[in-house]
Amino acid sequence: MSDIKETLTQPITLTDGAVKQLKRIMEEQGLNKDHGVRVGVKGGGCSGFSYILGFDAQNDKDDVFEINGMKVLMEKSHAIYLLGIEIDWLNGLDNRGFTFNNPNAKDTCGCGTSFSA
Repeated sequence: MSDIKETLTQPITLTDGAVKQLKRIMEEQGLNKDHGVRVGVKGGGCSGFSYILGFDAQNDKDDVFEINGMKVLMEKSHAIYLLGIEIDWLNGLDNRGFTFNNPNAKDTCGCGTSFSA
């Protein structure tokens, strides 16, 4: 009899800069360990879908991953739109905030927070 261990592949990447910023925000907001970073999509935005990035408690529809020390929550149905996405934090003179590099996006808008699939 063989021991088969199922391993879930991390669907997204959080850069070190994004993790640092998310941890800072969590600390500032006084969130406890029960909360995780929710990553998802919702209808709307310039190109059809907008990204969701915030803090939330886990629910029954979620897959839970630990990515770079962060608890990440994602609704199972959102994975098709987010598989392979990289979330980064930019802190430049012209641009500051979270960025989404999504290989599944057929088109993105100028704001960088909206895409079509």
